[in-house]
Amino acid sequence: MQFDLPRRLVAEFLGTAFLLATVIGSGIMGSSLADGNSAIALLGNTIATGAILAVLILIYGPVSGAHFNPAVTISFVLQRSLGWRDAVLYIGVQLLGGLFGAAIAHIMFGEPLFAASTTARTGLAQWTAEGVATFGLVATILGCVRFRPEAVAYAVGLYITAGYWFTSSTSFANPAVTIARSLTDTFSGIRPIDAPGFIAAQFIGAVVATVVIVWLVGRADQNNST
Repeated sequence: MQFDLPRRLVAEFLGTAFLLATVIGSGIMGSSLADGNSAIALLGNTIATGAILAVLILIYGPVSGAHFNPAVTISFVLQRSLGWRDAVLYIGVQLLGGLFGAAIAHIMFGEPLFAASTTARTGLAQWTAEGVATFGLVATILGCVRFRPEAVAYAVGLYITAGYWFTSSTSFANPAVTIARSLTDTFSGIRPIDAPGFIAAQFIGAVVATVVIVWLVGRADQNNST
């Protein structure tokens, strides 16, 4: 079934909003329950994020493709699977959804509606980590869509769960997530001044992954019987 553009945009908004509510909300909850143990707080944040990604992709994937991520949207534009007009609208509602989700998380936990983060996340190591994290995320999506589309939800959830722990940046891998997390002064935050470096690395990782994976296995929308 082909869904019209308004429904696809609502799906992208809702999915990104729930993703950010989970990322930020689980960070606040994990931090409050961990009694100062950052590893336990991160573990709680990780499990919730990986789990919600699988759920959201299962719900909204059939409607909009479940991008929830401007870097993923750009990847599909580069493959000519999505037009620029729709892509601009997708990215707009992803950014709005991320901010809405952050605000909802703050309301649920009694935090200020928005507050600039004071958590420093910058430098070559973290930029490299974001490029690697986004490359891997896009490769996961394109490879699964090409050969195992029924596995996308679980593969993405598992990849991000792993990415929290094998990257020094904890694998934001998403410009909409990065912007929303710059406006939460909680466990999952990133200083606004550090966000542009993350976003640049994410887009670079997404473009490189698209070129490499399309060369390797073909476009995601090609007949997967070949």
